[in-house]
Amino acid sequence: MRIETSDESLTELQVDAVVIPVGAGNDLDGSGQALDRALNGALSDALPNLGFSGKSGSVCVLPSFGHVPAARIVAAGTGEQGELTLDGIRKAWGAAARKAREAGARSIASTTPPASFGSAGVRAASEGVQLGLYRHLEYRSQRDDDRDVERFVFTDSGDEERDAIGRAEPLTRGIRLARDLVNTPALDLYPGRLGGRAWEMADEHGLEITVHDRAALEEMGAGAIVAVGQGSAREPRLIHLIYRPEGESLGTAGFVGKAITFDTGGVNLKPADGMRNMKIDMGGGAAVIGAMRAIAELKPPFTVHGVVAAAENMVSHTSYRPGDVLTTLSGKTVEITNTDAEGRLVLADAMTFTARQGVDYMIDLATLTGASIVAVGDEAASLFSTDDELAGDILRAAEISGERMWLMPLWDAYRSNLDSDIADIVNSGTRDGGAIKAALFLKEFTHGIPWAHLDIAGPAWSTTVDGYRIKGATGYGVHTLATLLDIREHNQAG
Repeated sequence: MRIETSDESLTELQVDAVVIPVGAGNDLDGSGQALDRALNGALSDALPNLGFSGKSGSVCVLPSFGHVPAARIVAAGTGEQGELTLDGIRKAWGAAARKAREAGARSIASTTPPASFGSAGVRAASEGVQLGLYRHLEYRSQRDDDRDVERFVFTDSGDEERDAIGRAEPLTRGIRLARDLVNTPALDLYPGRLGGRAWEMADEHGLEITVHDRAALEEMGAGAIVAVGQGSAREPRLIHLIYRPEGESLGTAGFVGKAITFDTGGVNLKPADGMRNMKIDMGGGAAVIGAMRAIAELKPPFTVHGVVAAAENMVSHTSYRPGDVLTTLSGKTVEITNTDAEGRLVLADAMTFTARQGVDYMIDLATLTGASIVAVGDEAASLFSTDDELAGDILRAAEISGERMWLMPLWDAYRSNLDSDIADIVNSGTRDGGAIKAALFLKEFTHGIPWAHLDIAGPAWSTTVDGYRIKGATGYGVHTLATLLDIREHNQAG
């Protein structure tokens, strides 16, 4: 799909549908009022008669009756004046674009969001359109590709708006890649293939990449990743992507992702209902790969290491067992109390590997615990951090990105629950406070480097359609990671 700008008005453009924002009480902006005049007042008359009130997130499709070139008019509710946010813009434009496609539109035009948001509003709207129109059709026997929107046009746009659209496109391409990876069944996306997909992306976008296979992992001493993956015929991988800026690097970031391409729970087998969607257990790794794709195009002035620990946690005669003691890459030993607490094990080795790259800080993303969903719901991530400045920057990036998260405590009083009688630490404590205890386990492998952990077990997957979020993989985390680098660049410049 092409996103373009035009000097023509909504009443003149040759498109299949036009999108207009409508505030609470059916408040129309200037473009909407001009469109209403072209329709002889039919728009302002029809909206309340159809029960449409401009409520945030609502969408309504009306015919133009030939008064303008576009056959359909899509009203996108933006809510009360003063309550609209950047994420509200994403949701409104994402829902409207999808509704226009459902009505048969292949070309769509829209006015720009309220001028008070500046070019950031156009960027958010562009993101909403591209993400709201996302579909994963690879496994459909009838793909319906001919119904895709080919062209979306923003009117009343200048150079700043065009630049904003240009910034949005790398982000959405990264998010769509992350969605594609998570949506792909484990039959077709296993550790080796994930390494292959990462290699293809890196080759296309000029990133450095090394994919360490099982033999290399054994040689380096990454005993945790090897153990988790040894029950599967499809062997584990450690994927290492590097972005280097063209000029002077202002610092080095490390992004670490858990990629359990399928999780049976191992010997501590999950119940059947809990296993169906376990292809999503690589959502953190997918987010890191998607973020690295976006970063390669956005070109921030930082060196960035993207490290993804990939394994299948399967049951076989070679599976690791409760009671086993593993030696991690750091040299610390871990007694296994639950083979279904495998994500923190592969992250432990990946974090040690990342720390050895000389990063200034590192952030891991993982679909780690059901306890996080209990604590903050399925639309938010739990954020843990050893560094207040880093946590603050991540929260600001999340607010801009519309990726909800909540700062959680790292209470040392809970650390004793991870004590082992025979090793340095156990991999799983009691269920209460499970997300905190999982984070405390990971803290053991930070090597004194400022660190943040994002437990994305809830928001990595959606069971509903809401604005630009669709059913299935969301690509959660890509936007926040890329935006964080913008914030840190601004902080250094300021």
